[in-house]
This record gives sequence, C-alpha cells and structure tokens, in this order.
Amino acid sequence: MNDQELLRYSRQILLPGFGVEGQARLKAARVLIVGLGGLGSPVAMYLAAAGVGRLLLADFDAVDLSNLQRQILHTTDRIGLPKADSAIRALRALNPEVELIAIKPSLTEGRLPELVGQVDLVVDASDNFTTRFAVNAACFAARVPLVSGAAIRLEGQVTAFSGQPGGPCYRCLYPDDGSQEETCSTTGVLAPLVGIIGSIQATEAIKILSGLGTPLFGRLLLLDAAGMEWRRLRLPADPACPVCGLTA
Repeated sequence: MNDQELLRYSRQILLPGFGVEGQARLKAARVLIVGLGGLGSPVAMYLAAAGVGRLLLADFDAVDLSNLQRQILHTTDRIGLPKADSAIRALRALNPEVELIAIKPSLTEGRLPELVGQVDLVVDASDNFTTRFAVNAACFAARVPLVSGAAIRLEGQVTAFSGQPGGPCYRCLYPDDGSQEETCSTTGVLAPLVGIIGSIQATEAIKILSGLGTPLFGRLLLLDAAGMEWRRLRLPADPACPVCGLTA
C-alpha cells in the first residue's frame, strides 16, 4: 500500500480491529452490485470511496428524470445514459484507484452464476423479486455472501446472508413468488430512505470483506422512517426452503 492510499484511507485504517490489514482485504476484494438506483447509488459510492478493489456494476436501465430524486449516483446531464456508464463516471471521479466494470445486459439465471463466481460478495440493490430470487440462488450455490436491502414508501429493510449451509437465505424470508410486490413507481418512496438502507448495505459489505465487527447474518433490520423506529428480528433458516432447506 503506497503513501497516497494510506492517506486516502487513513480514517478507516485508524479504526480498532480494521488497520492496514483490513484495508488490504478491501483492496483485494471483488464485489458485484446488482442495481444502480436508489439503493445501489450509496452502496457503489461508499464501496468505491472505501477502496474495494474491483466493483462489477450491473444495471440494464438508462438514467431517467424520475430517477434523480433519489438516485444520487446520477446527474441531470446524464439522462438517457446507461446507468452503468453513468456510475463509472461518478465513481472514477470519486476514486480512480478502484477497478470498475460495467455489466449492462439484463441479468439472467444463466449469466448470474458466472458473475457471482468472479466475486467475493454480492450486494443486491435491485427492485424486484425475480432478480432478488435469482441473485440469492446464485449466491447460495457459489457460497458467496449476499447483502440484501429494500425500500418503499417510508419503510426499509436490510439483512445479510453468509451463503453457507445451515444459515438462512433470501427465500427463507420470502418463500412465495413475490407476485404481489409493490413498486416505487406506483406507491412512491422517500429519497433519504434509500440512502439510509443503502448506506447500511455498504457498511455490512465492508464489515464482511474486512472482518470488522459482526455481520447481520441471521438478523433482519426493519425501519419505519415515519416514526424513525427500528426493529430487529431473528431470521432462522427454513428447513423447507426451496433454495437452502433440507428438502432443496
């Protein structure tokens, strides 16, 4: 690690239990971020700023005017640009030391195992159950940790999965097919809410990659921003889960 890197990351290197060793782990780490919208924006910015060595940035969509209320990775002059390309512009300006790879085709169940096999951790910042279920299945199959978040209206949630046998997975939390899911485009979302949840996702990713603290494995955080009230629930593994259960 050179002098510029030591200076750039000095404030987190000072943290007890982190140090130069933790920073070196981040530099060597590879992370796939699925979705570069409201949640993916703070995730990508904080992971790049923290010095994660390689970020795979996956989003098939383009920047739209309606995104800019909450998707702080993008700007007005980039409307119409693919979100992955817009993200690379912003992150390269933030930290040119990080390797950035754009993944612009829509993720498929066939493509996901290949991508997940290239990384040490996945952050799911997508906005639909189809993608979340596919990402979860790929992570569990590859034994890769997954950090999951969601936000709608004034409500958010975040958790993490180790990907290891015996622990829960995303399908333990949502065993149905998600056919009744709601979207921000129809019900709305408060802009700072996605920033809060995305920041926690980034925190969990850094903790898991660096070995700092205790990850949210087996625990679910729920936020009601209207009253700024948090709840924490245990998330046990479901023996009947179609992905990680004993009958899978």
